[in-house]
Amino acid sequence: MLKVPADRVLPTHTDPVARAASTPIGGPWGRHAVVGRQWLWTPVRVLLAMALLTLAFGWLQKAPCQSANWSLSQPVLNTQTHQLQTVDGKQYVWLCYSDIIPLYGGEGLDHNAVPYRDHAVEYPVLTGWFMYTAAEIGRGYDHFARKASSVLPYSSAVETYYEVTVLMLVICALVMVWACAGLAGRRVWDAAMVAFAPLLIVHAFTNWDLFAVALGTAGMLAWSKRRAGLAGVLIGLGTAAKLYPVFLLGPLLVLCVRARKLGEFARCLFFVALAWAVVNVPVAVAWTPGWNTFFTNNADRGADPDTIWNVAQYAAGKSIPVGLLNTVTVVLFVLACAAIAVLGLSAQRRPRWPQLCFLVVAAFLLTNKVWSPQYSLWLIPLAVLARPSWRIFICWQAAEALLWFPRMYWLFQTSQNAHSSQDHLQVLVRGIDEKWFLLAVVLRDVLVVLYGVLIVRDILMPEQDLIRRSGMDDPAGGVLDGVDPEQERRLELRHPVQEEERDESELVG
Repeated sequence: MLKVPADRVLPTHTDPVARAASTPIGGPWGRHAVVGRQWLWTPVRVLLAMALLTLAFGWLQKAPCQSANWSLSQPVLNTQTHQLQTVDGKQYVWLCYSDIIPLYGGEGLDHNAVPYRDHAVEYPVLTGWFMYTAAEIGRGYDHFARKASSVLPYSSAVETYYEVTVLMLVICALVMVWACAGLAGRRVWDAAMVAFAPLLIVHAFTNWDLFAVALGTAGMLAWSKRRAGLAGVLIGLGTAAKLYPVFLLGPLLVLCVRARKLGEFARCLFFVALAWAVVNVPVAVAWTPGWNTFFTNNADRGADPDTIWNVAQYAAGKSIPVGLLNTVTVVLFVLACAAIAVLGLSAQRRPRWPQLCFLVVAAFLLTNKVWSPQYSLWLIPLAVLARPSWRIFICWQAAEALLWFPRMYWLFQTSQNAHSSQDHLQVLVRGIDEKWFLLAVVLRDVLVVLYGVLIVRDILMPEQDLIRRSGMDDPAGGVLDGVDPEQERRLELRHPVQEEERDESELVG
């Protein structure tokens, strides 16, 4: 007999957007309807199917560029020869740009270069090996497919590499959705927000960030299951793929200090350092110059186009020196982290782990000099777990996804202007000015700040927290879930004998 989860939270009963969206399929879940009777289509399997649908649209969105032929079909006029010719730009016009395709050759993967030994890869070690693994699988498939050409399809090496990478990233996305469903507790359907996130359509296959997001989210799930060692390993591996998973540890430290659970945190931190070292130390020792490339590139680069610092440069009409920019961004991020720590320690009720995680990662993105478009994927699971409200989530996601349009058409305008000046071309197709792109950046930043403000309000006013209004404490908290040191202390003072007897009975058991 199947167990009926009578306490499961139903989105159509709790969220006005979900309630309105259910109208075409019959309206909200009925008062006397029963959940938990379907053995095949469980919530997690439905969520994974939703994610596959979203990722399919993401693949279609990038499809025009996957052949690596990025020439525009629209002609431009060469003012010297008075003839029409084509130039690169399809990746901008069709909005299908992906780092995966140009970096196949850019990182030496097209001629089997070993990362960090033969070529200085610009990404952290685990991401470099992720790329190399996809290239090796692609080469193996092409070799086999050519021998069985009547059965298996094959194309150019770069296209095969792209498709293999997409399949690997799809697995990462499914892990992210599965982990979010586990972290949501009784609100399992909150993970539908992750599965249907518009940003997945636009940026799931723009870069390799979903690999780190999957590891970081799985690490949070392991912590929620009170497996601190496994959580440390997964977060450490995530940090070896991208920097951001290490930011999950700061909020965890604050909450463990408050809940007097430093032993569990120390165990997690030990395995984070161990996992990161196992991946990085051999490469750092054997191929030091290649390993250092990621750090030197980040130290030397200026303000990224998608950052508030680029907006400031545009307004001031001059660039910010890199040294000054590095100092200011670090100081602002440290100050933001200090403020978040004070909030976590002083709030009347202990905040939930995802709440503080969102605030820290958002603070890093807002203050950092680099905000590549795919970095916003880092925030998706944290946003849903911190504040699972469809209304604000969709508004923010719409701004993130729509930012890709002005970014691409501004880059298109820039590239065509470069062609015009260097190659005597008269551009017949125009993009947009930078100011429209920067306006979209500001709008996106405002919505991220607004999301953070709502989370801070939920921390200061726990009765507004949608998770705690559902009768839960911190489903992602693991050993922190349900722990209130102040209440425990009052209980010890009120019933010291009973507490002593309980401790003795636990020792005997």
